[in-house]
Amino acid sequence: MMQLNPVEGEIFCVDKPLRLTSFAIVKKVRGVLRAHLGHYNLKVGHAGTLDPLATGVLLIVTGHATKRIEQLQSGVKEYVANIRLGATTPSYDLETEVDAIYPWEHITREQVERVLQEQFIGSIEQVPPAFSACKVDGKPAYKLARRGQDVAIRPKTLVVDEIELVECRLPDLVVRVVCSKGTYIRALARDIGTALGSGAHLTGLRRTRVGDVTIDRCHTLDQLTDMLHEAHYVSPEQAEAERLEQEREANRARALKMKEKRNKHKQQ
Repeated sequence: MMQLNPVEGEIFCVDKPLRLTSFAIVKKVRGVLRAHLGHYNLKVGHAGTLDPLATGVLLIVTGHATKRIEQLQSGVKEYVANIRLGATTPSYDLETEVDAIYPWEHITREQVERVLQEQFIGSIEQVPPAFSACKVDGKPAYKLARRGQDVAIRPKTLVVDEIELVECRLPDLVVRVVCSKGTYIRALARDIGTALGSGAHLTGLRRTRVGDVTIDRCHTLDQLTDMLHEAHYVSPEQAEAERLEQEREANRARALKMKEKRNKHKQQ
């Protein structure tokens, strides 16, 4: 039986399902873990938000390992994006209805490949979507956008390491993107449409890698839930006792090292 130590810290790799928010996954995992730990007030978070309409790699982090969230979410990410040319939506994906139609018949596969390589690889400037968690005057932009308010967001400098046209069935494209933290693939779809003299929006998104974690290492939410119910747990009391003992060992090692250093200095 698997032994878990959620208090000291565990990292669970989840294949996030469609339509659930990242927070909903966190809430589900936290509820199961707290029940097994006797409703211990356990910290649980995620390393890198995925939109409800996106699927794929989501890292769920518990206990003391939550201190590593910034490090984990700073890793390079890989996505496979479905993009439709010829129409835009306010959110740049299917969360909102089409608001404008554009011609796309002039676009060829060769043009798409050329534009991707010439304009969307390396260091790029990107204006995040109004329907995003970016802060505007201290408030999430999406709250203002959903109230119909104009949202002005400053562009951000991002890095796209790789971009590849996987499939081209105009007006639909499938694009693989390897990029830095903070890249909005919805905004990338918008900008690709503009660069091609059309409009575009995202019709599907799957994150296939975060740092060293690839999609084949992830559990479905049901698989993870079953695993958590079947696991054996290190109790909060035992976890704390083990942590204290590790700290004592570290302190003893430091004290010994300092003593050896002083003795060496005296001998000189």
